[in-house]
Amino acid sequence: MNDELELNLFVHPSAFILHNSFVPVSPARHAAYSILMRLRAGRSFAVDLLQSGEVAGLNDADQRLATEIVMGVLRWQGALDLQIELLSAKPLSYFDPEVLTILRMSIYQRVFLTKIPSHAVVNEAVELTKAARKSSASGLVNAVLRKAKPMRAGDLYVEIARNDPTFSRWVRAATPRWMLERWEHQYGPDAAFALAYAANQIPPATLRTRAGEREAIARQLGNEGIETSACRFAPHALTVRAGGLRKSRAFQNGEVVIQDEASQLVPALLAVRRGDRVLDLCAAPGIKTAQIAEALGAGTLVSCDVSAARLATMKRLIAGSVPHGVDHTLLRLDTSRRLPFERTFDRILVDAPCSGTGTLARNPEIKWRLQAKELDRLSRLQTAILRHALEVLAPGGRLVYATCSLEPEENECVVEKALAAAPGCQGPGREELEREFPAWAELFDSSGTFRTRPDLHGMDGFFAAVIERNKM
Repeated sequence: MNDELELNLFVHPSAFILHNSFVPVSPARHAAYSILMRLRAGRSFAVDLLQSGEVAGLNDADQRLATEIVMGVLRWQGALDLQIELLSAKPLSYFDPEVLTILRMSIYQRVFLTKIPSHAVVNEAVELTKAARKSSASGLVNAVLRKAKPMRAGDLYVEIARNDPTFSRWVRAATPRWMLERWEHQYGPDAAFALAYAANQIPPATLRTRAGEREAIARQLGNEGIETSACRFAPHALTVRAGGLRKSRAFQNGEVVIQDEASQLVPALLAVRRGDRVLDLCAAPGIKTAQIAEALGAGTLVSCDVSAARLATMKRLIAGSVPHGVDHTLLRLDTSRRLPFERTFDRILVDAPCSGTGTLARNPEIKWRLQAKELDRLSRLQTAILRHALEVLAPGGRLVYATCSLEPEENECVVEKALAAAPGCQGPGREELEREFPAWAELFDSSGTFRTRPDLHGMDGFFAAVIERNKM
Protein backbone atom coordinates (compact mmCIF):
# COMPACT_ATOMS: atom_id res chain seq x y z
CA MET A 1 0.00 0.00 0.00
CA ASN A 2 1.10 3.57 -0.69
CA ASP A 3 1.22 5.94 2.28
CA GLU A 4 0.35 8.79 -0.06
CA LEU A 5 -3.07 7.25 -0.64
CA GLU A 6 -4.51 9.12 2.33
CA LEU A 7 -7.75 10.95 1.71
CA ASN A 8 -7.03 14.58 1.05
CA LEU A 9 -9.63 15.62 -1.48
CA PHE A 10 -12.96 17.24 -2.19
CA VAL A 11 -16.07 15.83 -3.87
CA HIS A 12 -19.41 17.50 -4.00
CA PRO A 13 -21.37 16.35 -0.93
CA SER A 14 -24.53 16.34 -1.57
CA ALA A 15 -31.78 -8.32 4.35
CA PHE A 16 -29.54 -7.85 7.24
CA ILE A 17 -31.12 -6.44 10.35
CA LEU A 18 -29.04 -5.70 13.41
CA HIS A 19 -29.68 -8.24 16.15
CA ASN A 20 -30.39 -5.70 18.89
CA SER A 21 -32.99 -3.19 17.81
CA PHE A 22 -32.34 -1.04 20.86
CA VAL A 23 -28.68 -0.26 20.23
CA PRO A 24 -27.76 3.45 20.21
CA VAL A 25 -27.34 3.64 16.45
CA SER A 26 -29.06 6.30 14.38
CA PRO A 27 -31.90 5.14 12.10
CA ALA A 28 -30.03 6.51 9.06
CA ARG A 29 -26.91 4.43 9.72
CA HIS A 30 -29.00 1.39 10.60
CA ALA A 31 -30.84 1.69 7.26
CA ALA A 32 -27.63 2.32 5.31
CA TYR A 33 -25.96 -0.74 6.84
CA SER A 34 -28.98 -2.93 6.10
CA ILE A 35 -29.15 -1.80 2.47
CA LEU A 36 -25.42 -2.22 1.84
CA MET A 37 -25.55 -5.75 3.25
CA ARG A 38 -28.50 -6.63 1.03
CA LEU A 39 -26.69 -5.28 -2.01
CA ARG A 40 -23.91 -7.80 -1.45
CA ALA A 41 -26.24 -10.48 -2.81
CA GLY A 42 -26.15 -8.69 -6.19
CA ARG A 43 -29.86 -8.94 -6.94
CA SER A 44 -31.05 -5.44 -6.03
CA PHE A 45 -30.19 -1.85 -6.87
CA ALA A 46 -29.58 0.87 -4.33
CA VAL A 47 -32.04 3.30 -5.93
CA ASP A 48 -34.82 0.78 -5.37
CA LEU A 49 -33.87 -0.14 -1.80
CA LEU A 50 -33.55 3.52 -0.88
CA GLN A 51 -37.24 3.93 -1.73
CA SER A 52 -38.28 0.95 0.39
CA GLY A 53 -40.50 1.20 3.44
CA GLU A 54 -37.51 1.04 5.78
CA VAL A 55 -36.15 4.30 4.38
CA ALA A 56 -39.48 5.94 3.59
CA GLY A 57 -40.35 5.81 7.27
CA LEU A 58 -37.35 7.94 8.24
CA ASN A 59 -37.52 11.70 8.66
CA ASP A 60 -36.12 13.85 5.85
CA ALA A 61 -32.70 14.36 7.44
CA ASP A 62 -32.21 10.64 8.07
CA GLN A 63 -33.38 9.77 4.55
CA ARG A 64 -30.78 12.15 3.12
CA LEU A 65 -28.03 10.76 5.33
CA ALA A 66 -28.88 7.13 4.55
CA THR A 67 -28.89 7.92 0.82
CA GLU A 68 -25.60 9.81 1.05
CA ILE A 69 -23.88 6.95 2.88
CA VAL A 70 -25.17 4.17 0.62
CA MET A 71 -24.46 5.91 -2.67
CA GLY A 72 -21.17 7.34 -1.46
CA VAL A 73 -19.88 3.95 -0.35
CA LEU A 74 -20.87 2.37 -3.67
CA ARG A 75 -19.26 5.12 -5.73
CA TRP A 76 -15.98 5.13 -3.83
CA GLN A 77 -15.85 1.48 -2.74
CA GLY A 78 -12.54 0.65 -4.42
CA ALA A 79 -10.82 3.67 -2.89
CA LEU A 80 -12.36 3.02 0.53
CA ASP A 81 -11.09 -0.55 0.42
CA LEU A 82 -7.56 0.66 -0.27
CA GLN A 83 -7.83 2.98 2.70
CA ILE A 84 -9.04 0.13 4.92
CA GLU A 85 -6.04 -1.99 3.95
CA LEU A 86 -3.67 0.93 4.47
CA LEU A 87 -4.98 1.91 7.90
CA SER A 88 -5.43 -1.62 9.24
CA ALA A 89 -2.36 -3.22 7.63
CA LYS A 90 -4.60 -6.18 6.82
CA PRO A 91 -5.98 -7.52 3.51
CA LEU A 92 -9.69 -7.17 2.80
CA SER A 93 -10.07 -10.94 3.06
CA TYR A 94 -9.30 -10.62 6.78
CA PHE A 95 -12.60 -8.84 7.48
CA ASP A 96 -16.02 -10.40 7.86
CA PRO A 97 -18.59 -8.88 5.47
CA GLU A 98 -20.38 -7.12 8.33
CA VAL A 99 -17.20 -5.47 9.59
CA LEU A 100 -16.04 -4.53 6.10
CA THR A 101 -19.40 -2.87 5.41
CA ILE A 102 -19.25 -0.91 8.68
CA LEU A 103 -15.69 0.25 7.93
CA ARG A 104 -16.60 1.36 4.40
CA MET A 105 -19.58 3.42 5.48
CA SER A 106 -17.77 4.90 8.48
CA ILE A 107 -14.60 5.87 6.62
CA TYR A 108 -16.79 7.47 3.97
CA GLN A 109 -18.42 9.60 6.67
CA ARG A 110 -15.11 10.45 8.35
CA VAL A 111 -13.59 11.62 5.11
CA PHE A 112 -16.41 13.08 3.02
CA LEU A 113 -19.07 14.19 5.51
CA THR A 114 -16.98 16.46 7.67
CA LYS A 115 -19.95 18.24 9.22
CA ILE A 116 -20.67 15.06 11.18
CA PRO A 117 -18.61 14.99 14.41
CA SER A 118 -15.89 12.39 14.14
CA HIS A 119 -16.65 10.94 17.56
CA ALA A 120 -20.25 10.27 16.48
CA VAL A 121 -19.09 8.30 13.45
CA VAL A 122 -16.55 6.28 15.45
CA ASN A 123 -18.87 5.56 18.38
CA GLU A 124 -21.77 4.45 16.18
CA ALA A 125 -19.45 2.27 14.11
CA VAL A 126 -18.35 0.47 17.25
CA GLU A 127 -21.98 0.02 18.33
CA LEU A 128 -22.89 -1.25 14.86
CA THR A 129 -20.08 -3.78 15.09
CA LYS A 130 -21.36 -5.05 18.43
CA ALA A 131 -24.96 -5.16 17.20
CA ALA A 132 -23.82 -7.22 14.20
CA ARG A 133 -22.42 -9.74 16.71
CA LYS A 134 -18.85 -8.93 15.78
CA SER A 135 -17.80 -7.48 19.13
CA SER A 136 -14.33 -8.97 18.84
CA ALA A 137 -13.67 -6.58 15.95
CA SER A 138 -14.87 -3.43 17.72
CA GLY A 139 -11.40 -2.47 18.90
CA LEU A 140 -9.97 -2.77 15.40
CA VAL A 141 -12.84 -0.75 13.98
CA ASN A 142 -12.20 1.98 16.53
CA ALA A 143 -8.48 2.08 15.79
CA VAL A 144 -8.89 2.16 12.00
CA LEU A 145 -11.46 4.95 12.03
CA ARG A 146 -9.45 7.17 14.32
CA LYS A 147 -6.65 7.14 11.73
CA ALA A 148 -8.90 8.21 8.85
CA LYS A 149 -8.37 11.83 7.85
CA PRO A 150 -11.06 14.23 6.61
CA MET A 151 -10.91 15.97 3.27
CA ARG A 152 -9.49 19.42 2.87
CA ALA A 153 -11.71 22.37 2.10
CA GLY A 154 -11.90 23.63 -1.46
CA ASP A 155 -13.15 22.57 -4.86
CA LEU A 156 -11.45 19.98 -7.03
CA TYR A 157 -13.06 19.94 -10.45
CA VAL A 158 -12.05 17.42 -13.05
CA GLU A 159 -9.37 19.58 -14.68
CA ILE A 160 -7.68 20.14 -11.31
CA ALA A 161 -8.32 16.62 -10.06
CA ARG A 162 -6.50 15.07 -12.99
CA ASN A 163 -3.31 16.86 -11.90
CA ASP A 164 -3.76 16.28 -8.18
CA PRO A 165 -1.79 13.08 -7.40
CA THR A 166 -3.84 12.04 -4.39
CA PHE A 167 -7.22 12.72 -5.92
CA SER A 168 -6.22 11.14 -9.22
CA ARG A 169 -5.30 7.90 -7.42
CA TRP A 170 -8.61 7.91 -5.60
CA VAL A 171 -10.63 8.38 -8.77
CA ARG A 172 -8.74 5.54 -10.44
CA ALA A 173 -9.07 3.30 -7.40
CA ALA A 174 -12.83 3.88 -7.43
CA THR A 175 -13.04 2.45 -10.96
CA PRO A 176 -12.36 -1.23 -11.76
CA ARG A 177 -9.03 -1.46 -13.55
CA TRP A 178 -10.39 -3.42 -16.51
CA MET A 179 -13.08 -0.80 -17.07
CA LEU A 180 -10.68 2.13 -16.89
CA GLU A 181 -8.27 0.44 -19.29
CA ARG A 182 -11.09 -0.15 -21.79
CA TRP A 183 -12.07 3.50 -21.66
CA GLU A 184 -8.46 4.59 -22.10
CA HIS A 185 -8.23 2.44 -25.23
CA GLN A 186 -11.60 3.60 -26.56
CA TYR A 187 -11.59 7.30 -25.64
CA GLY A 188 -8.02 8.17 -24.61
CA PRO A 189 -6.55 8.64 -21.11
CA ASP A 190 -7.94 12.12 -20.42
CA ALA A 191 -11.48 11.18 -21.43
CA ALA A 192 -11.25 7.93 -19.46
CA PHE A 193 -10.31 9.84 -16.33
CA ALA A 194 -13.14 12.31 -16.94
CA LEU A 195 -15.61 9.42 -17.25
CA ALA A 196 -14.31 7.84 -14.03
CA TYR A 197 -14.56 11.20 -12.26
CA ALA A 198 -18.12 11.76 -13.51
CA ALA A 199 -19.14 8.30 -12.29
CA ASN A 200 -18.32 9.37 -8.72
CA GLN A 201 -20.29 12.60 -8.74
CA ILE A 202 -23.88 13.09 -7.63
CA PRO A 203 -25.95 13.27 -10.85
CA PRO A 204 -28.69 15.87 -11.23
CA ALA A 205 -32.33 14.92 -10.76
CA THR A 206 -34.05 15.54 -14.09
CA LEU A 207 -37.79 15.73 -14.72
CA ARG A 208 -39.89 15.19 -17.81
CA THR A 209 -42.94 17.41 -18.06
CA ARG A 210 -45.84 17.13 -20.47
CA ALA A 211 -45.47 18.89 -23.79
CA GLY A 212 -45.94 22.64 -23.45
CA GLU A 213 -46.03 22.58 -19.63
CA ARG A 214 -42.36 23.02 -18.70
CA GLU A 215 -42.52 26.72 -17.83
CA ALA A 216 -45.77 26.37 -15.86
CA ILE A 217 -44.39 23.40 -13.91
CA ALA A 218 -41.18 25.29 -13.17
CA ARG A 219 -43.21 28.18 -11.71
CA GLN A 220 -45.38 25.79 -9.70
CA LEU A 221 -42.34 24.02 -8.27
CA GLY A 222 -40.71 27.37 -7.55
CA ASN A 223 -43.71 28.41 -5.49
CA GLU A 224 -43.11 25.30 -3.39
CA GLY A 225 -39.47 26.18 -2.84
CA ILE A 226 -38.07 23.83 -5.49
CA GLU A 227 -35.48 25.45 -7.72
CA THR A 228 -35.25 24.15 -11.30
CA SER A 229 -33.68 25.09 -14.61
CA ALA A 230 -34.53 24.16 -18.19
CA CYS A 231 -32.34 21.45 -19.69
CA ARG A 232 -30.24 22.23 -22.72
CA PHE A 233 -31.36 19.52 -25.15
CA ALA A 234 -34.65 17.89 -24.09
CA PRO A 235 -37.48 20.38 -24.72
CA HIS A 236 -39.67 19.14 -21.85
CA ALA A 237 -36.95 18.54 -19.25
CA LEU A 238 -36.14 20.35 -16.01
CA THR A 239 -33.13 19.87 -13.76
CA VAL A 240 -33.84 20.11 -10.03
CA ARG A 241 -31.27 22.38 -8.38
CA ALA A 242 -32.65 22.48 -4.83
CA GLY A 243 -35.72 21.52 -2.83
CA GLY A 244 -37.73 18.45 -1.87
CA LEU A 245 -39.27 17.23 -5.12
CA ARG A 246 -41.09 14.12 -3.89
CA LYS A 247 -43.43 16.09 -1.64
CA SER A 248 -44.35 18.57 -4.39
CA ARG A 249 -47.83 18.69 -5.85
CA ALA A 250 -46.54 18.07 -9.37
CA PHE A 251 -44.71 14.91 -8.36
CA GLN A 252 -47.53 13.61 -6.17
CA ASN A 253 -50.08 14.18 -8.98
CA GLY A 254 -47.93 12.59 -11.68
CA GLU A 255 -47.45 15.85 -13.58
CA VAL A 256 -43.71 15.19 -13.74
CA VAL A 257 -41.64 12.02 -14.08
CA ILE A 258 -38.04 11.56 -12.96
CA GLN A 259 -36.18 10.73 -16.18
CA ASP A 260 -32.64 11.57 -17.23
CA GLU A 261 -32.30 14.03 -20.09
CA ALA A 262 -30.53 11.56 -22.39
CA SER A 263 -33.25 9.00 -21.72
CA GLN A 264 -35.83 11.57 -22.85
CA LEU A 265 -34.01 12.21 -26.12
CA VAL A 266 -33.92 8.56 -27.23
CA PRO A 267 -37.70 8.07 -27.81
CA ALA A 268 -37.85 11.46 -29.52
CA LEU A 269 -35.51 10.08 -32.21
CA LEU A 270 -38.38 7.84 -33.33
CA ALA A 271 -40.28 10.91 -34.55
CA VAL A 272 -43.62 9.11 -34.11
CA ARG A 273 -46.58 10.38 -36.12
CA ARG A 274 -50.22 10.35 -35.18
CA GLY A 275 -51.79 7.07 -36.27
CA ASP A 276 -48.50 5.10 -36.40
CA ARG A 277 -48.16 1.48 -35.37
CA VAL A 278 -45.40 1.50 -32.76
CA LEU A 279 -43.54 -1.41 -31.18
CA ASP A 280 -41.68 -0.86 -27.91
CA LEU A 281 -39.39 -3.79 -27.17
CA CYS A 282 -37.76 -4.35 -23.74
CA ALA A 283 -40.25 -1.75 -22.54
CA ALA A 284 -40.38 -2.14 -18.74
CA PRO A 285 -40.52 -0.18 -16.49
CA GLY A 286 -42.35 1.98 -19.02
CA ILE A 287 -40.95 5.49 -18.65
CA LYS A 288 -40.09 5.71 -22.35
CA THR A 289 -43.36 3.95 -23.21
CA ALA A 290 -45.38 6.72 -21.60
CA GLN A 291 -43.33 9.29 -23.48
CA ILE A 292 -43.98 7.52 -26.80
CA ALA A 293 -47.70 7.24 -26.06
CA GLU A 294 -47.97 10.96 -25.35
CA ALA A 295 -46.17 11.84 -28.58
CA LEU A 296 -48.30 9.36 -30.55
CA GLY A 297 -51.65 10.72 -29.38
CA ALA A 298 -53.60 8.19 -31.45
CA GLY A 299 -52.55 4.93 -33.02
CA THR A 300 -51.32 1.51 -31.93
CA LEU A 301 -48.64 0.87 -29.32
CA VAL A 302 -47.42 -2.61 -28.38
CA SER A 303 -45.10 -2.79 -25.36
CA CYS A 304 -43.14 -5.99 -24.74
CA ASP A 305 -40.92 -7.35 -22.00
CA VAL A 306 -39.68 -10.80 -21.08
CA SER A 307 -40.54 -10.37 -17.39
CA ALA A 308 -44.13 -10.73 -16.20
CA ALA A 309 -43.23 -9.02 -12.92
CA ARG A 310 -41.73 -6.02 -14.70
CA LEU A 311 -44.78 -5.78 -16.96
CA ALA A 312 -47.03 -5.74 -13.89
CA THR A 313 -44.95 -2.94 -12.42
CA MET A 314 -45.06 -1.12 -15.74
CA LYS A 315 -48.85 -1.39 -15.93
CA ARG A 316 -49.10 0.25 -12.51
CA LEU A 317 -46.56 2.98 -13.23
CA ILE A 318 -48.05 4.17 -16.53
CA ALA A 319 -51.69 3.88 -15.49
CA GLY A 320 -53.49 7.02 -16.65
CA SER A 321 -50.57 8.30 -18.77
CA VAL A 322 -51.59 6.68 -22.08
CA PRO A 323 -53.94 8.88 -24.16
CA HIS A 324 -57.39 7.46 -24.88
CA GLY A 325 -56.67 7.50 -28.60
CA VAL A 326 -53.79 5.06 -28.24
CA ASP A 327 -54.62 1.36 -28.48
CA HIS A 328 -52.03 0.07 -26.02
CA THR A 329 -51.17 -3.60 -25.53
CA LEU A 330 -48.79 -5.08 -22.96
CA LEU A 331 -47.24 -8.34 -24.11
CA ARG A 332 -44.88 -10.74 -22.38
CA LEU A 333 -42.39 -11.72 -25.03
CA ASP A 334 -38.86 -13.08 -25.32
CA THR A 335 -37.53 -10.63 -27.88
CA SER A 336 -34.35 -12.64 -28.44
CA ARG A 337 -36.51 -15.05 -30.47
CA ARG A 338 -38.31 -14.38 -33.73
CA LEU A 339 -41.26 -12.08 -33.11
CA PRO A 340 -44.80 -13.46 -33.59
CA PHE A 341 -46.35 -10.43 -35.32
CA GLU A 342 -48.14 -10.82 -38.65
CA ARG A 343 -48.15 -7.08 -39.35
CA THR A 344 -45.20 -4.70 -39.48
CA PHE A 345 -44.64 -1.52 -37.47
CA ASP A 346 -43.98 2.04 -38.58
CA ARG A 347 -41.82 2.82 -35.57
CA ILE A 348 -39.83 0.46 -33.31
CA LEU A 349 -37.84 1.25 -30.17
CA VAL A 350 -35.24 -1.31 -29.11
CA ASP A 351 -34.15 -0.07 -25.69
CA ALA A 352 -31.86 -3.05 -25.27
CA PRO A 353 -30.81 -4.66 -21.98
CA CYS A 354 -27.20 -3.63 -21.46
CA SER A 355 -24.31 -3.27 -19.03
CA GLY A 356 -25.41 0.23 -17.99
CA THR A 357 -21.88 1.67 -17.90
CA GLY A 358 -23.28 5.05 -18.97
CA THR A 359 -25.29 5.27 -15.73
CA LEU A 360 -22.63 4.52 -13.09
CA ALA A 361 -23.26 7.75 -11.18
CA ARG A 362 -26.87 6.64 -10.62
CA ASN A 363 -26.19 2.92 -10.30
CA PRO A 364 -22.64 2.67 -8.91
CA GLU A 365 -23.02 -0.96 -7.87
CA ILE A 366 -22.75 -1.85 -11.58
CA LYS A 367 -19.01 -1.11 -11.38
CA TRP A 368 -18.48 -3.86 -8.86
CA ARG A 369 -20.84 -6.44 -10.36
CA LEU A 370 -20.03 -6.24 -14.06
CA GLN A 371 -17.26 -8.40 -15.51
CA ALA A 372 -15.63 -7.78 -18.89
CA LYS A 373 -16.59 -11.26 -20.12
CA GLU A 374 -20.29 -10.38 -19.79
CA LEU A 375 -20.05 -7.86 -22.64
CA ASP A 376 -19.82 -10.61 -25.25
CA ARG A 377 -22.93 -12.33 -23.86
CA LEU A 378 -24.83 -9.05 -23.85
CA SER A 379 -23.68 -8.30 -27.39
CA ARG A 380 -25.02 -11.61 -28.68
CA LEU A 381 -28.37 -11.02 -26.96
CA GLN A 382 -28.61 -7.45 -28.28
CA THR A 383 -27.77 -8.52 -31.83
CA ALA A 384 -30.50 -11.18 -31.76
CA ILE A 385 -33.08 -8.69 -30.47
CA LEU A 386 -32.17 -6.08 -33.09
CA ARG A 387 -32.22 -8.57 -35.96
CA HIS A 388 -35.69 -9.79 -35.03
CA ALA A 389 -36.95 -6.24 -34.59
CA LEU A 390 -35.73 -5.27 -38.07
CA GLU A 391 -37.74 -8.16 -39.55
CA VAL A 392 -41.00 -6.45 -38.51
CA LEU A 393 -40.05 -2.91 -39.53
CA ALA A 394 -42.40 -1.62 -42.23
CA PRO A 395 -41.12 -0.21 -45.56
CA GLY A 396 -40.36 3.45 -44.94
CA GLY A 397 -40.39 2.79 -41.19
CA ARG A 398 -37.88 3.84 -38.54
CA LEU A 399 -36.23 1.87 -35.75
CA VAL A 400 -34.10 3.27 -32.92
CA TYR A 401 -31.63 0.92 -31.24
CA ALA A 402 -30.43 2.32 -27.90
CA THR A 403 -28.36 1.38 -24.87
CA CYS A 404 -27.12 3.23 -21.80
CA SER A 405 -23.70 1.67 -22.32
CA LEU A 406 -20.34 3.19 -23.26
CA GLU A 407 -19.00 -0.09 -24.65
CA PRO A 408 -18.62 -0.61 -28.44
CA GLU A 409 -19.49 -4.33 -28.21
CA GLU A 410 -23.00 -3.31 -27.16
CA ASN A 411 -23.34 -0.40 -29.54
CA GLU A 412 -21.80 0.00 -33.00
CA CYS A 413 -20.73 -3.65 -33.15
CA VAL A 414 -24.32 -4.77 -32.61
CA VAL A 415 -25.66 -2.41 -35.27
CA GLU A 416 -23.06 -3.50 -37.81
CA LYS A 417 -23.84 -7.19 -37.31
CA ALA A 418 -27.61 -6.69 -37.47
CA LEU A 419 -27.50 -4.50 -40.57
CA ALA A 420 -25.33 -7.05 -42.35
CA ALA A 421 -28.27 -9.46 -42.13
CA ALA A 422 -30.97 -6.90 -42.99
CA PRO A 423 -30.87 -5.85 -46.66
CA GLY A 424 -32.79 -2.66 -47.36
CA CYS A 425 -32.07 -1.19 -43.93
CA GLN A 426 -29.56 1.56 -43.20
CA GLY A 427 -29.08 4.59 -41.01
CA PRO A 428 -29.60 8.14 -42.24
CA GLY A 429 -26.42 10.20 -42.39
CA ARG A 430 -25.34 12.86 -39.95
CA GLU A 431 -26.45 15.75 -42.16
CA GLU A 432 -29.95 14.34 -42.52
CA LEU A 433 -30.30 13.83 -38.77
CA GLU A 434 -28.94 17.29 -38.02
CA ARG A 435 -31.58 18.78 -40.29
CA GLU A 436 -34.27 16.81 -38.49
CA PHE A 437 -32.92 17.51 -34.99
CA PRO A 438 -30.92 20.75 -35.31
CA ALA A 439 -30.78 21.39 -31.56
CA TRP A 440 -28.94 18.08 -31.05
CA ALA A 441 -26.35 18.50 -33.82
CA GLU A 442 -23.39 18.08 -31.46
CA LEU A 443 -24.76 14.75 -30.20
CA PHE A 444 -24.41 13.05 -33.61
CA ASP A 445 -21.00 11.76 -34.64
CA SER A 446 -19.64 11.62 -38.18
CA SER A 447 -21.53 8.40 -38.94
CA GLY A 448 -24.86 9.76 -37.70
CA THR A 449 -24.78 7.87 -34.40
CA PHE A 450 -26.32 9.60 -31.38
CA ARG A 451 -24.08 9.66 -28.29
CA THR A 452 -24.17 11.36 -24.90
CA ARG A 453 -21.53 11.20 -22.17
CA PRO A 454 -21.74 12.13 -18.49
CA ASP A 455 -18.45 14.01 -18.58
CA LEU A 456 -19.32 16.06 -21.68
CA HIS A 457 -23.05 16.65 -21.45
CA GLY A 458 -24.01 16.34 -17.78
CA MET A 459 -26.39 13.47 -18.47
CA ASP A 460 -26.27 9.68 -18.63
CA GLY A 461 -24.18 8.02 -21.31
CA PHE A 462 -26.47 6.78 -24.11
CA PHE A 463 -25.87 5.34 -27.55
CA ALA A 464 -28.61 5.36 -30.19
CA ALA A 465 -28.64 4.35 -33.85
CA VAL A 466 -31.47 5.42 -36.13
CA ILE A 467 -32.22 2.74 -38.77
CA GLU A 468 -34.71 3.04 -41.61
CA ARG A 469 -36.09 0.51 -44.10
CA ASN A 470 -36.27 1.51 -47.76
CA LYS A 471 -39.72 2.22 -49.17
CA MET A 472 -41.03 -0.41 -51.55
